[in-house]
Amino acid sequence: MDFEAFSQIVLRLFPDVTPSQMEQFRLMEGLYRDWNSKINVISRKDIDSFYSHHVLHSLAIALYLRREGLDFSGCSVLDLGTGGGFPGIPLAVMYPEARFTLCDSIGKKIKVASSVAQELGLTNVECVNARAESLGRTFDHVVSRAVTSLENFYPWVKDSFRGSIFYLKGGDVDSETAALTRKFRIGKDAIRTWRVYSVLEQEYFAEKFVIQIEKNYLCPPKSE
Repeated sequence: MDFEAFSQIVLRLFPDVTPSQMEQFRLMEGLYRDWNSKINVISRKDIDSFYSHHVLHSLAIALYLRREGLDFSGCSVLDLGTGGGFPGIPLAVMYPEARFTLCDSIGKKIKVASSVAQELGLTNVECVNARAESLGRTFDHVVSRAVTSLENFYPWVKDSFRGSIFYLKGGDVDSETAALTRKFRIGKDAIRTWRVYSVLEQEYFAEKFVIQIEKNYLCPPKSE
């Protein structure tokens, strides 16, 4: 998918996107290609699918938010395990009034994310080289893209957000969410799973999901 094909999809699904936002999306590919020649932040074989596999996939969270009547504007959002800036940077372009903290424990990846954010003029992005446990801050929401299993991911952020986790994941998500609810006593009503393919009908998205985990649906601990 080239930028022209990507832009047609974005303008159809997000009709209120501005020309300046589209220009930021256009500039992304060149910035990442330049960095990728120095640091392998995106798989070499995957860079030609940059817009579909990385930018559009990140924006699946924005599609889900619209579907649910939600919005990040005015919120603080943690992107944990951001790597080179996904899904945080595309979402920061889409939500300029939200505040994004992009966090990763690998310094060279944060260096890329920070440089790209700066080149795109994203004043709503902060990049931090740290582990989640060391942040010592609470955010409105958390986003992430397949960093690890939900069972492993949840304890990293369970004390760091007030609203919801929006997690991009593929594969057998039902078994993962079942394991999560059992281990952490999360009510089933707290978890919503949305198939990205229902809107983005491309083979790549066939087994991709957005998983929302709401904080305010946590079950109380069992009495001793």
